[in-house]
Amino acid sequence: MSKTFTDLVRHAPNGATMGTRWSALFHMPRSFDVAPVAAAMQAAVAEVDAQMSTWKPDSDLMRLNAAVPDVWVDVPPSLMAVLAAALEIGRASDGAFDIGMGDAVAAWGFGPVQASEAAIRAALACARSPAHEMLELDATTGWARKHGPLTLDLSGIAKGYGVDRLAEVAGTFGIKNALLAIDGEVRAIGLQPDGAPWTVAIERPGHGQRAPHSIVALQDAAIATSGDYRHWVEVGAQRLSHIMDPARGGPVVAPPASVTVVAQTCMAADAWATALMVTGRLEGATLARRHNLDALFIDREGGHLRASRVGRLFEGVSESAPTPKVKTT
Repeated sequence: MSKTFTDLVRHAPNGATMGTRWSALFHMPRSFDVAPVAAAMQAAVAEVDAQMSTWKPDSDLMRLNAAVPDVWVDVPPSLMAVLAAALEIGRASDGAFDIGMGDAVAAWGFGPVQASEAAIRAALACARSPAHEMLELDATTGWARKHGPLTLDLSGIAKGYGVDRLAEVAGTFGIKNALLAIDGEVRAIGLQPDGAPWTVAIERPGHGQRAPHSIVALQDAAIATSGDYRHWVEVGAQRLSHIMDPARGGPVVAPPASVTVVAQTCMAADAWATALMVTGRLEGATLARRHNLDALFIDREGGHLRASRVGRLFEGVSESAPTPKVKTT
């Protein structure tokens, strides 16, 4: 007699990473030992954090930030992969996604140091070139060098890459169906034990509240949401998001409440969600169509939320339905 999904055991290992938590959900036979999987997943995300954190002074990213311009610096393969992807998306987004905004992120207090009025003025006044013009990578040797002053910040892509690493670890243990996440970045591989896609909630973008806006059904795809409602600073009566606008050297003014992107990798979904927050709904929709992205924009208009979508995956999302479903296979 063949085994059914009822013979499988649900496993949900999780742990701390990058100032938040990672989680995994999968089902395996009763004889399966989950402890090595949990340890390997924790080690994978710890490696990402150790290489790419701006909160760890000895991270590989901070070592590159501290390097003198035009001097080659050796970087580990994972960091090289993320830097290469970030520069590619930077070019493709016409600079809307720019990992060279580290000075502005720090100036506004979104890093490990307090906000500084002098640093904010300097960041706003700085005439900067995008990172994809200032950073050179040699993937063959594993070296990178800056062609001028450049402070890198990978907060818009590193968590997504961390989720992809969780998926890689799952694969090495023969796990073919799982849901992996770090905060709002999620990747689904395969299906649930009953053959249904994995369901993921897109959060309603509200300050100080946690509620679903819509439900997405995913199979072999990743989803990431960037929004203005989790991390912000208040300047007078205005709340300014942690999303930096490379064109002005400071927080994006009047961004969408949130942007959700579905892509094949969580790293790509994470970075593109940030890029489309910077461009906004109108320009972002054009950019999303140009790159065949599936994106959901949620804007605040007159005290209400307005959803607009790009791509077939979000065709079922309407403003009137509180929990519509979309599916990708």
